Amino acid sequence: MMVPGQVGAEARLAPTGLRGLIGRRRLTSFFVLAFGLSWLAWTPYVLSGNGLGVLPFRFPVVLGTTQVFGVLPGAYLGPILAAFIVTRVAEGPAGIRRWAGRLLKWRVNWRWYVGVLLGVPLSLTVVSIPFAGGLANVHLPAAAVLIAYVPALVFQMITTGLAEEPGWRDFALPHLQPRFGALRGTLILGPLWGAWHLPLFLSEWGGWPHVDWVQPVEFIATAMVFSLVMTWVFNRTGESLPLAMLLHTSVNNFFSVAWAEIFPTVDARGAAHIQLITASVVAAVLLISTKGRLGYRGQPTAVHSGL
Repeated sequence: MMVPGQVGAEARLAPTGLRGLIGRRRLTSFFVLAFGLSWLAWTPYVLSGNGLGVLPFRFPVVLGTTQVFGVLPGAYLGPILAAFIVTRVAEGPAGIRRWAGRLLKWRVNWRWYVGVLLGVPLSLTVVSIPFAGGLANVHLPAAAVLIAYVPALVFQMITTGLAEEPGWRDFALPHLQPRFGALRGTLILGPLWGAWHLPLFLSEWGGWPHVDWVQPVEFIATAMVFSLVMTWVFNRTGESLPLAMLLHTSVNNFFSVAWAEIFPTVDARGAAHIQLITASVVAAVLLISTKGRLGYRGQPTAVHSGL
């Protein structure tokens, strides 16, 4: 039974100000921080000679790319830091332990690792063959490419994978699924994940200045359908973030290291089409086979607090 004055006491104990706002609007706070921190950090790169050319300097080339100093800092300052801040403020140390626990969940059946490591390049290769004009135009990669493939994948895991997935899949998805279900939750997350990259289309990362409106739209569509595959893997592996990271970075690594060697006659626009088609086919199969549940075992629940 509630005693007189109890409501007022509880109200006085509830966090107020910015801390209270973050606690009440966790997803909104996460997305605002993820976009704001990354976009702010990417501004010099976009405005430099590697982008719009407004600022009179260029970023240095490291490991064959300007992205190490131009893109990576903003990636690290976005999703992973935003997820940490919101989790720490809203859920305290216990929330941080749950969040970090998924990042350390490596112990998953070995078949998942084999499936991702072999399935990603195999499916992308199959879809790429028609774009190359048939098997006659498919080339075996050089030995140097094969040697570099695994080290490059490890590098992708500690850069792209670690910078992004603790935010998108480790924070946002577990907050979205209980409220909206796997399908609707992913259809919210996917376009936002894609839109987060938008400023980079005004830089070398996105092929500037040879960019038109089709490329970012296609990229966001790919992020949306690929997120359906990511959700299924995340759910079926018991919320293993390393597997989600491996799936994400395996696609990046295949295109960065091996794809151009195997399909030298296909350009970057073709690569974008290939990614969209492959992700769409796999997502469609998963949606049909799981009846839209994507491996999620919970049920959407009514939540009265805001996003």
